[in-house]
Amino acid sequence: MRAKTWNVGVLLCLSFAALSNCRSRNEPLLSSRQRRAATDDAKRCSYTFLVPQQRITGPICASATGPEPDKDRVTRMDISDLKEVLSKQRREIEMLQLVADVDGNLVNEMKLLRKESRNMNSRVTQLYMQLLHEIIRKRDNSLELVQLENRVLNVTSEMLRLASRYKELEMRFANLASTVNNQSVLIAALEERCMRGFSRPDLPVVPPLVQVVPETIPANSNRFTNEIQRDHGNRAFPRGSPRMDTPPTADPLGVPPAPQGTLTSDGPFRDCLQVRQAGHSTSGMYLLKAEGSDRLIQAWCEHGLDNGGWTVFQRRKDGSVNFFRNWENYKKGFGNIDGEYWLGLDNIYALAKQADYRLLVEVEDWMGKKVYAEYSSFRLESESEGYRLRLGTYQGNAGDSLTSHNGKPFTTLDRDKDAFTGNCAHFHKGGWWYNACGQTNLNGVWYSGGVYRSKFQDGIFWADYGGGFYSLKSVRMMIRPID
Repeated sequence: MRAKTWNVGVLLCLSFAALSNCRSRNEPLLSSRQRRAATDDAKRCSYTFLVPQQRITGPICASATGPEPDKDRVTRMDISDLKEVLSKQRREIEMLQLVADVDGNLVNEMKLLRKESRNMNSRVTQLYMQLLHEIIRKRDNSLELVQLENRVLNVTSEMLRLASRYKELEMRFANLASTVNNQSVLIAALEERCMRGFSRPDLPVVPPLVQVVPETIPANSNRFTNEIQRDHGNRAFPRGSPRMDTPPTADPLGVPPAPQGTLTSDGPFRDCLQVRQAGHSTSGMYLLKAEGSDRLIQAWCEHGLDNGGWTVFQRRKDGSVNFFRNWENYKKGFGNIDGEYWLGLDNIYALAKQADYRLLVEVEDWMGKKVYAEYSSFRLESESEGYRLRLGTYQGNAGDSLTSHNGKPFTTLDRDKDAFTGNCAHFHKGGWWYNACGQTNLNGVWYSGGVYRSKFQDGIFWADYGGGFYSLKSVRMMIRPID
């Protein structure tokens, strides 16, 4: 289109140039009618142009001499056509802009959809992983459930086997129990016949029970126990049999001291009062040596009670030591100085003859209450006199249960020196200054819980505090020189 317009313009320019040349040589330009008339009269130059009919859209070439008469008409037509083209192009541009805007919105929506699609893909992936994990977990749970079911089946079969075994043991136990009952009846009958054969008719065959009944029992009376004392290996000793398998302690010094009890290397001291006067105020084990004796004694000194200076010669607190022993054991001493022990009749006799001593008996019930009985004087006679007990007057809040034993010699299972026709040590399971048999038995069987069941009163009892069937939790017997 542009080439055609250019060709038309060139042809127009050439025609205008030819016309200007003709007018310059002849005469001024005439109208069309005048030219037709003049052609006949005067033969002037004329030109014929063969130009294809085309719409002029480009610029019109005008001559340098001035505007042509048809110039304005061509320009207005071109301008109107140009305006129409321009308006059409403007509408097309607006349409294209509208289409571009719509396409831009579509592009943005496509971007949002693509982003949402990526998010949905990640979420679907996450849900798939969770589903896979859940499937794996359920599979593991199913495996564990199967294993648990197998274990339950195994345990059930084992329980059934044990139940059948238990029934067999019950039947055997019933048979053994019936046998034991029959033997117990037979043994009781034989004991009765034996006691009748060796006892005098004017004395009872069993010791009389303690008749003192306190107004209040210091522990729960509904709680009964048959648990007896035990040694360090928690091995129970049967009632009625003395402990003969363990050799007696030759001397309390031979008992290995506990580390916390060895407080000083000073000494030996005459008694625990001298230990106190030497400046030692902590309770523990100390080395003693009685006057006129070459034997060293290791004893527990109590300095936290009544200004201290007390020499402890007997202590019960947990049943860890068996006190059902023979004469030689009670003479030399036994037990653990930092636990339950008996200092020995020889050592007690040697210490108590140095000066005038007083005796303090401290007892504790199973409710944690402690009471005491103090006697103004205490000493023992020699072995030839059976270590006979000599006591002074009583004071305290535990009740006087020891005065009835005053003046009595010491009795063990193999040395019967009591006033009863039988052996009180046999019935009360310990060694003591028995009468017939007496109001107290501090070397008896250690029963747990207080009130106990037994055929005889063989517990650790103080008749005026709890009665004969209340076994005390702890007991201490100690001496100190009279101030």
